[in-house]
Amino acid sequence: MPRHAALVLPLLLLAACNGEPASPAAGAPPAPAAADTAAQDADAGAAGSCASITSPPASGDSLTVVFFGDSLTAGYGLADADTQAYPALVEARAREAGLPVRVVNAGVSGETSAGGLRRVRWVLGGVRPDVFVLALGANDGLRGLGPIDMEENLSGILACVREAAPEARLVVVGMEAPPNMGGGYTDRFRAVFPAVAARFEATRVPFLLEGVGGVPALNQSDGVHPTAEGQRAMAETVWAVLGPVLREAARP
Repeated sequence: MPRHAALVLPLLLLAACNGEPASPAAGAPPAPAAADTAAQDADAGAAGSCASITSPPASGDSLTVVFFGDSLTAGYGLADADTQAYPALVEARAREAGLPVRVVNAGVSGETSAGGLRRVRWVLGGVRPDVFVLALGANDGLRGLGPIDMEENLSGILACVREAAPEARLVVVGMEAPPNMGGGYTDRFRAVFPAVAARFEATRVPFLLEGVGGVPALNQSDGVHPTAEGQRAMAETVWAVLGPVLREAARP
């Protein structure tokens, strides 16, 4: 078991447990109405449906980076998620490096991989990504959902992105399952992320909560949601992998 696996159990209570309110995605359009969501559910798996998505053209010469995740990405519990959540910090880091980046935080508290598969068409209808960062799975692990189903859902999300924005670069962010789920489950869960990344030739961040999971000083009073300082650590973890991707994407 990796060193961080034993620390991740309390943190996996975080990513929007059942009673946690949903957080709107910063920079993304308002959430769809229930009727719209039902319509999405009906056609989410339709062959070729994502290829027909029409998203607005990017403004200016900036790279649009969509972070598609759960409460970790949304910045649940922070005083100002728009500036303190790790996607915003990555954007600031990119600009400091002279990279023309515009980040869209499409994180929603409570999201599972299945929920993400239903939601992705709506997000892509509002923005066309140059880089798509997939950071889902924490809630699947928390709820003991099947790794095979999670792999299918994550693959479905990236397949939709690939159809709607063929030139977008893809990044898969890894997560760990609670160790009390048993070694067999945690191993199968962990293996999903490199498998999905390999299938779509995506760049991979091994573990979003590296150095943050189980560290009291980096988590809020509930012991499970990262503080602003914890989010800064997450931003560094993501930047180490995403930075080279953005530099490559910014080349003429």
